[in-house]
Formats: sequence, structure tokens, C-alpha cells
Amino acid sequence: MWKVFEKAQKPGWVAIIPIYNIIVLLEIAKKPTWWLLLYFLSIIPLIGVLISVTVNIMVGVGVAKNFGKSEGFGVGLGLLGFVFYPILGFGDAKYLDNKTDEINEIGAIQE
Repeated sequence: MWKVFEKAQKPGWVAIIPIYNIIVLLEIAKKPTWWLLLYFLSIIPLIGVLISVTVNIMVGVGVAKNFGKSEGFGVGLGLLGFVFYPILGFGDAKYLDNKTDEINEIGAIQE
């Protein structure tokens, strides 16, 4: 995740700070910061875990779209982050920052 944060013009060391890294990841995904509270619902048996997994997938999709990747890649980020975040970090994906409205439905930048 260090490399993903650096590509998004955030300090890489933030990836190793436990709660702050989720806040910055929410910024990268352009999701509201209060979603951090939804991550803490995982302490509730069953329902909390389902909410946490759903939020994780939604954040993954947001991150993927901001890097020009598809929603399927975002689901991969949400479910198998240990595989997909290194692909995103070490791959050739570029952070699109404010260009999210230039992304079409398959995740490619329109020129």
C-alpha cells in the first residue's frame, strides 16, 4: 500500500500507521471520512462483518476508479487486497486525482 499512497501523492509512510492509513485510503477513494466508523462495526458478530466487507469493497472500487481501473479490479482490492494492492502499486496505473469525470464505464481515460 506504500506505493499506492505514493502514487496518489500521499506520504508512503502513512500506510504503516494503523487508523490514519484508513482515513487516507478513504481520501484516495473519495469517500466520506465518517466511513471509518463503519470499519469498526466489524466487532458486531455477523452483521458487523458483512457491513465491514461491503464497505471494504466499496472503498476498493473507489480506489480502483481513481486509478483508472475497472470495478472488478476494485472488488479484488476489497476482497484480496494483499494481491491487488501490490499490482496497483507496482503496475503502470496512474492516479487520476480530479479527472474522475473523464473516466468512462470501463475505466479508461478518454482522450
